[in-house]
Amino acid sequence: MNEKITKNMARNIYFGGSLFFILLFVGLTVDTVKKFPELTNEDKLTQSVADGKHVWEKYNCVGCHTIMGEGAYYAPELANVFDRRGLKDEKTFKTYLSSWMASQPLDIENRRKMPQFNLTDKEVEDLANFLIWTSRIDDNEWPPNIEG
Repeated sequence: MNEKITKNMARNIYFGGSLFFILLFVGLTVDTVKKFPELTNEDKLTQSVADGKHVWEKYNCVGCHTIMGEGAYYAPELANVFDRRGLKDEKTFKTYLSSWMASQPLDIENRRKMPQFNLTDKEVEDLANFLIWTSRIDDNEWPPNIEG
């Protein structure tokens, strides 16, 4: 065998390797896209959940909180707030969230103050549904601890 790499050999390695990795990338992309409905809990997406996302955006909750690791780190992670505070019961969580939002801002020393947004009952219900839906997304055990 010849010890030198010829131009033809180098070109074949380049194009062969490029083709291999392009096919690998396309295959992994197709596999990921096929798994989205299963991973995102898409079948449980309702109008109330979508409206809750709009409440989340309207009041800029992400300006202080994170959700699945995205957002500001000033206030707690909320992707698992349903698991933490709702005891996996939707009615309990909705009651908790409604009471929590109505009692803001808490006047506790050395505690961050959450503003009073004066949400309507429908906005609280929609936000609760959004947070419940979010908690059911397969997020690979994020956050790493239950308190976020």
